[in-house]
Amino acid sequence: MQFEPREQFEQRQKKLEQIQALGMRAYPHEFRWSDTIADLATKFAETPSADLEANQREVRVAGRIVSLRLMGKAGFAHLQGSGKRIQIYVKKDVVGERGFELFKLLDLGDSIGVRGHLFRTKTNELTVRVEEIFFLAKALLPLPEKWHGLTDVELRYRQRYLDLIANEKSREVFVTRPRIIQELRRFLDARGYIEVETPMMHPLPGGAAARPFVTHHNTLDIDLYLRIAPELYLKRLTVGGFDRVYEINRNFRNEGISTQHNPEFTMLEFYEAYSNYRDLMDMNEQLFAELAKKITGSTVVRYGDVDLDFGKFERLSMREAIVKYWPPEAGAAPTVGELSASGGPRAITERYNAWAKSAGAPYAASKGTLSDGEWTGLLFETMAEDKLVQPTILYEFPTDISPLSKQKPDDPSVTERFEIYVAGMEIANGFSELNDPIEQERRFRAQVAQGGEEAPKQVDLDYIRALCHGMPPTAGEGIGIDRLTMLFTDSPSIRDVILFPQLRPEAPSNPEQGTKP
Repeated sequence: MQFEPREQFEQRQKKLEQIQALGMRAYPHEFRWSDTIADLATKFAETPSADLEANQREVRVAGRIVSLRLMGKAGFAHLQGSGKRIQIYVKKDVVGERGFELFKLLDLGDSIGVRGHLFRTKTNELTVRVEEIFFLAKALLPLPEKWHGLTDVELRYRQRYLDLIANEKSREVFVTRPRIIQELRRFLDARGYIEVETPMMHPLPGGAAARPFVTHHNTLDIDLYLRIAPELYLKRLTVGGFDRVYEINRNFRNEGISTQHNPEFTMLEFYEAYSNYRDLMDMNEQLFAELAKKITGSTVVRYGDVDLDFGKFERLSMREAIVKYWPPEAGAAPTVGELSASGGPRAITERYNAWAKSAGAPYAASKGTLSDGEWTGLLFETMAEDKLVQPTILYEFPTDISPLSKQKPDDPSVTERFEIYVAGMEIANGFSELNDPIEQERRFRAQVAQGGEEAPKQVDLDYIRALCHGMPPTAGEGIGIDRLTMLFTDSPSIRDVILFPQLRPEAPSNPEQGTKP
């Protein structure tokens, strides 16, 4: 018989009352287990039936019921835990009248513990012959339809607990994510880096161009900003003598949501004194190759329908990328020299836009008056960024869009900055850090004067003061953990790799309904 959600809730609530009538707690405080389902499934996967019978060892194991089959005075069920399953066999003559009555009152989704011994059925399936059964929790709401596959994407994100029960791939994603973080830590720790923690509430937003979230501290009566980046605090530590320092940090940016953007995200950010951007570019090639091998077993990683080779990185300057990916239909490609010339980037963008308008291609739309460097960045984002599918190090960014990085000595129009692109996504951003306090203050003031939602509202004078105490030549970088996890788990959306992504609120439910669905 099929029931509507509310009817199912009521039916299961009645069963819970019947379980209590058997003298059992509705929600007991504990269960002392000796084994996990995953351990049993792994350790005894190949053990023959005869060995199991000859060397009986008592096991106590708990899990969630994901299949249930009653056959008169006996029954089978599968318990799930830690991403694995094991079968149990319950017989009335063994567990007794009370135990079997409990078994008959169980539903899919309930949690139970069992005590018994392992054996193999006639079909050779590893099974626990139950001698005692323990009720642990009633699932008052049922598992998703066809529990082994929850396909409603919105429901998967909003009710992640169901997604983790129903979809093995989702579980694997969130098992892999901490492994990625562990390997990043291992890589940096082995190189003498120190892990630190810096504030998540800042008196001034800084370290990146982004619209911040604002909060208010009542006691101090001041507005504070949720961290958009830890950069300026980590570089203060470099001034203080922490020559190699890193933080795995949560950042918050009050911006749009997409398959690549979530308002709350995780980054690894690190700084290395006495190094420059080319040192980090070399280190990144080693880091990503090692990480791919550790996580996937190979430097070649499948993402969608593309094989990404982390053992090979292409290096292109931003100007070279524009030249390389210039659409041939738009006429002769510009040269690096033309992109370097004063007024060149704007003229080239206008030429590109004239073709794009007639061809229906992406249009490099600008807001207000842009500098040559800003035109260059806009042109790259419009026509080249999504073409960087294989691992690519894009370097030498215009100074106008790189306020925290050092200029190249032989070309002050560009900086010693790089970004790593994979599958058309920016994965990392690094540069030789600007450590000239006079030049840094000038750039900060230019940002403030320019205005806009993403621009700082005032200069961080304490950071300038820190630089005045002397920061050694330093290279720094940030790596997006969420996007990195997307690549190594073949996940098309950032929401697939964040346990609880930001979503619009659900429509309000009936307050009189209480806990009933």
